[in-house]
Amino acid sequence: MVDPIRPRASLRTAVVWEVLREALERQAKAGGRDAGEPLDVLDTGGGTGNFAVPVARLGHRVTVVDPSPDALFALERRAAEAGVTDRVRGVQGDTHGLLDVVEPGSQDVVLCHGVLEYVDDPAEGVGNAVGALRPAGTLSLLAAGRGGAVLARAIAGHFAEAQHAIGDPDGRWGAGDSLPRRFTAEQLTRLVSDAGLRVGAVHGVRVFADLVPGVLVDTEPGALEALLKLELAAAEQPAFHSIATQLHVLADRG
Repeated sequence: MVDPIRPRASLRTAVVWEVLREALERQAKAGGRDAGEPLDVLDTGGGTGNFAVPVARLGHRVTVVDPSPDALFALERRAAEAGVTDRVRGVQGDTHGLLDVVEPGSQDVVLCHGVLEYVDDPAEGVGNAVGALRPAGTLSLLAAGRGGAVLARAIAGHFAEAQHAIGDPDGRWGAGDSLPRRFTAEQLTRLVSDAGLRVGAVHGVRVFADLVPGVLVDTEPGALEALLKLELAAAEQPAFHSIATQLHVLADRG
């Protein structure tokens, strides 16, 4: 379950990956495809391929749209190292012009991870991602959680910043905040519903991982595996969504 080479990275992505892998399996079966027939997956803002390459290793065709040439170059190198160059395609672009570089209605699954925090119009971003989906397609949406930032600033002793994040319309804790925007679970599900999709599940991501001292996880025998199991258990509990560092929404057309 834990990647022995990049254990901390695995901890940060484990919940999303488990949900996504199951969604890919369901999507393949629901489409009435022959055994082993690949899905068409779009990863908008996919950068260097943190999700795209593992998805390609499952046998699917992945198109990554990202505005950074450097990220796309790193994606190409990563895909080559994983032996999936023939299943990963990088395209320079962004969510605003997504349907100019990807054919509308052409994708079985669209990943929109870490994108809505930065776009000028989140509703447009979600709408374009949905526009790329086939009628029975699935959307995987991941964005920063507002409550997680409040908790993190408070635990770090930055109480004024934590209070500022509570009242700020975009969930920012101050001028030095590197993220332009954070969301509540209600805001994300509303964006998805307004775009015409049915919300299938909401998960809290990195509920505890960013709060536990790294030295404890790295040195205490069994701590990493135990923390990962705790994250997976808490992810589906609505009570923990409000303090998660990130929120993941899985949706389809219903």
